[in-house]
Amino acid sequence: MLACAVFVLGNISSAQMFIPGAPPQDPADYGKVILDTYSSTGPGPVVFDHWLHRSKFTCRLCHVDIGFAMQAKATGIRSSTNRQGFHCGACHDGKRIIDRKTVFASCSADGTTDKRCVRCHSLGKRGVREYVYQSYTAKFRKSSYGIDWMATESAGLIKLIDSIEGLSVKEPAMHNRRDLSIAAAEAWVQPITFSHNKHSVWCGCELCHPEIFPPAAKNRAPYSMFANIKGRFCGACHGRVAFPLNDCSGCHASGPDWVE
Repeated sequence: MLACAVFVLGNISSAQMFIPGAPPQDPADYGKVILDTYSSTGPGPVVFDHWLHRSKFTCRLCHVDIGFAMQAKATGIRSSTNRQGFHCGACHDGKRIIDRKTVFASCSADGTTDKRCVRCHSLGKRGVREYVYQSYTAKFRKSSYGIDWMATESAGLIKLIDSIEGLSVKEPAMHNRRDLSIAAAEAWVQPITFSHNKHSVWCGCELCHPEIFPPAAKNRAPYSMFANIKGRFCGACHGRVAFPLNDCSGCHASGPDWVE
């Protein structure tokens, strides 16, 4: 089997192969987050679809300006914080207009439930979501797995919002660094050309630096597929929301298209 995976080469005759776990069979479920920190008397778990929000907003806006953590259950979202304008409530306040539509308020002021609640608290409930993956993304560019988000954005099929009035701080235009050629540790692995320009469209600089990738080379832990598969470095996004690590050719120019 060809693989963009990693081998432990201490003993070639017993080399061990490490391959990323397969993503969900249905790309609509890729990047789906279930928020289950809810009251036993409440409307049930929230389903958050990354594909829907990613079609409208940059990753940087949500994870830097608004402050959603990149780790599960690390943000501390509550209905009370939403009502105060934090977390989901930064946009879902019943007042903000995005794409010429008023964004519905995320949580009722008195804590009671109504028909609006099931738009988010939708786990296991049929027909309550406004947008359906197949029809919503029908015109988007596709990859070997799901949506090719960079090609979709480059083609002008989506227009990303990177700031929220009253929340984001206006910053000077970024000056991207040049593309980086990342050499492989072994000759049988193709090198990677990393594009700062492509990634900065979605992430800016501050989403990746310094927490995921310390900018100073002397402070940077070495990359490896082992670390990526465990969710570090590239694996902080790839394998969770950005295209899966199984898509070898997405990074390695002449690698296999897909492995499991």
